[in-house]
Amino acid sequence: MELELRFFATFREAVGQKELRREFDDDVTVGDVLETLEAEYDGLDGQLLENGAVRPQLNVLRNGRNVVHDEGVETVLAKGDTLSVFPPVAGG
Repeated sequence: MELELRFFATFREAVGQKELRREFDDDVTVGDVLETLEAEYDGLDGQLLENGAVRPQLNVLRNGRNVVHDEGVETVLAKGDTLSVFPPVAGG
């Protein structure tokens, strides 16, 4: 199935583009996608997951809803879903 992946700030730089469409198996989870991205892009290696969960202060949204409000990395994705990945933001 096809998913739309969106990247922001430093993650966009690591991937080299803001959006991309990728094919995944029908039963793919958020964790599966994040593991795949860490393995494919050097700039994302170790930046998305920590101890089997989404890293603290990282925002991963499925269709605009933070996955921590669903089943976290176990959230199953469906055809046409959009997964957005935001790095931690600091400043003031």
